[in-house]
Amino acid sequence: MPLIVMCGYPCSGKTSRAEELKGYFEESSQRKVHIVGDKGLDVEKNSVYADSQKEKNVRASLKAEVERKVTKDDIVILDSLNYIKGYRYELFCLIKHTQTPHCLVYCLTSDEQSSLWNTSREAAEQYNQDIFDALVQRFEAPDSRNRWDSPLFTILKDDTLPFEAISDALFKRKAPPPNQSTQSQPLSSVNFLYELDKITQDVLMAIFNAQKTSVPGDLVPVPGATEKVELTRSINMAELQKLRRQFISYTKMHPTENTGQIANMFVQYLNKSLH
Repeated sequence: MPLIVMCGYPCSGKTSRAEELKGYFEESSQRKVHIVGDKGLDVEKNSVYADSQKEKNVRASLKAEVERKVTKDDIVILDSLNYIKGYRYELFCLIKHTQTPHCLVYCLTSDEQSSLWNTSREAAEQYNQDIFDALVQRFEAPDSRNRWDSPLFTILKDDTLPFEAISDALFKRKAPPPNQSTQSQPLSSVNFLYELDKITQDVLMAIFNAQKTSVPGDLVPVPGATEKVELTRSINMAELQKLRRQFISYTKMHPTENTGQIANMFVQYLNKSLH
């Protein structure tokens, strides 16, 4: 069932709001409610957020835990900073694939208020000031115009949670339809594996060659696709090959009936993975 994504500065009240939501839905819906968050991973926040690779690993672990717990019957609340727009988009793709609704609860505070709440915590629970300041500076505020940030509920520190509105968003709204690239379709083409290998390799070579004359921000056309690859940065062949292997592994398990769509599906996958 639905996913509630908490979002906000460090020490903005996300965990307290998550507990409020848990209590409300357990009482009103008689459903199990799982809170997935940094505490469950037993990580040292100052160590994690000072190291980009550690932070990336934590985000991946949280996403994997959400994916495991999202079922037809339970509600999952992701209680973490979720401050990166690209990560929230990944979560949106996850719920599209599982075809379950979601919403975003944004605990909006000033950096001064959050800093005050941080320093009022026990020393072991505090963010170091330099880590706190860096996270605030890197924070990418949600925007309801983005489909991955919608429905968006912005909560100020003295607000009462709009429980009924959040419930309606989760239970009275259809789940977003899955992308063509994530829908399971029957395998009918005997040449499917050959086409999959050839098309994805052609796309890779087109991207690799285009980088010789392109700059970040360019849209690169590739053979067989109507969509274009968004080059946000330079990508080496090793990374491209890794993404190609991941795409092939997934597509073998979820083959498409129309091999003519493989190139577009691969472009969609690359654009999501590289952002």
